[in-house]
Amino acid sequence: MDFLKKQIHIKEEVKDALASGRPVVALESTIITHGMPYPANVETALEVERIIREQGVIPATIAIINGVIKVGLTEEEIKDLAKEKYVVKASRRDLPVILAKKLSGATTVAGTMLVARMAGIKVFVTGGIGGVHRGATETMDISADLQELAKTNVAVVCAGAKSILDIGLTLEYLETQGVPVLGYQTKQFPAFYTRDSGFNVDYQVESAEEMANIMNIKWNMGLDGGIVIANPIPAEHALDENYINQKIRDALKESVENKIIGKEITPFLLSKLEEITEGKSLAANIELVKHNAKVGALIATEYAKLNKA
Repeated sequence: MDFLKKQIHIKEEVKDALASGRPVVALESTIITHGMPYPANVETALEVERIIREQGVIPATIAIINGVIKVGLTEEEIKDLAKEKYVVKASRRDLPVILAKKLSGATTVAGTMLVARMAGIKVFVTGGIGGVHRGATETMDISADLQELAKTNVAVVCAGAKSILDIGLTLEYLETQGVPVLGYQTKQFPAFYTRDSGFNVDYQVESAEEMANIMNIKWNMGLDGGIVIANPIPAEHALDENYINQKIRDALKESVENKIIGKEITPFLLSKLEEITEGKSLAANIELVKHNAKVGALIATEYAKLNKA
């Protein structure tokens, strides 16, 4: 524990909220460094924090700065992170190396879940989870996010899985690992830019109160592991399914031609999609993250009520 205290710096307002049982929502930082271009990345990160605060909840953006894990960033730190040229995309495997080398890192879904659990934060808002990549039967390209969901007690509010993935195999993997995939007021599992991936969630949940109760029961039963809370992009901001799927195929083809693999593939595809959709994919991405922030704050509030000392 002494080691963790030295390596993790929890922002005072986050620390105070956790100590008093008030709601906190964790936020990832790869959206700032790898998911969106400047200045949209900074604007979105700050807007998402503002939305969470509007609900009476404390946001905690997580990142690693010069070898120190930060749980809750200042506005200046967010801006600096967005401009920094060399920021490691930090998942579970990367954290010890980044800390030892005193580098800066932006946490993925897996990395953010891990740090959130260390800090005692139970609700995490992101855009979309990683998963099984298309062609994974040949490449074995499966995101570490899925393994983290299998073992780390954090609920992840997302707009489903990123459309660039094999969503069917992603859901099969989550089922095998015993991870509940719950739809917030929906039966359909969303596909990031669209509201319906063609697959269903395990259960539809109608309210933040009901969702918090499920979280509470699961973890009090000793059923370790996360929960996927699928929250579709608002209809007015969703992209046409045929349109975006064709653009994804085009981007995937280019990634194969350029031999882009591993942790570089998702940032490449998101950037390429922004280019070939003339910004439509970026606009949708921003709106879905903002919507997830609203829902995540509601769920965090209800969960805090259940666990108030």
